Amino acid sequence: MFKAIPHNFFHLLPTIFLFCFSYAQSAEKTNVKEPDSFYQKGERTRDGIGKYYMGREISQVMGHLGAGWLERPKREQEERTDLLVKNMKLSESDHVADIGAGSGYFSFRISPLVPKGKVHAVDISPQMLGIIRAKKGAGKFTNVVPVQSSIKNTTLDKESIDCALIVDAYHEFSYPREMAHSIYQALKKGGRLILIEYRKEDPSVPIKLLHKMTQKQAIKEISQVGFVWKKTLDFLPQQHFMVFEKPKNQ
Repeated sequence: MFKAIPHNFFHLLPTIFLFCFSYAQSAEKTNVKEPDSFYQKGERTRDGIGKYYMGREISQVMGHLGAGWLERPKREQEERTDLLVKNMKLSESDHVADIGAGSGYFSFRISPLVPKGKVHAVDISPQMLGIIRAKKGAGKFTNVVPVQSSIKNTTLDKESIDCALIVDAYHEFSYPREMAHSIYQALKKGGRLILIEYRKEDPSVPIKLLHKMTQKQAIKEISQVGFVWKKTLDFLPQQHFMVFEKPKNQ
């Protein structure tokens, strides 16, 4: 036989309903999409981290142990880094951000070209920044400023730079969308982002697959935060030289 329903049961119904509604709301909030929803988890390949952005697996970071490779004597000949810097077409008073500066290879080559400006050598690695400080102290590079970044933010002031350069580093950013947005914020209106990546379209480029990018993929990703692709130059032996701009009217 059924037990009698307590006389106060119906008086408790509003409280029970409110509890259930509050629980449902709480459960729904746990499913709210966070910024990480831009990314997907997937199969981790040998050189990747198992995190995908717009269909591209993000590669592992080289780290400070690769500083010797960045500074290898044959790099200028192999990659024509001299032509890369020349084609940045900088003005002597420009403020330039070398994003993912590593050992400062490009920062110290850009420095003499902007004697009235500054070179912000931005990197997430304290060890790499230590190398940059040591090289700065050994030479006359007073306009090179080491900048400690985070995985999501360059930490540069808003609208403080005229040009940003990323050489073979963007594909390693664990939060590429947030970093691209941070660079966008740091650039002055009309400022340029120069993105250098090994050409994935060319199988003869002797670089691991995840450390290369196609022009199409790069434009798709960088354009997400407001940048406008202006042109791609392929005068370098192995890399794309892609130029993006922060619109002047934004």
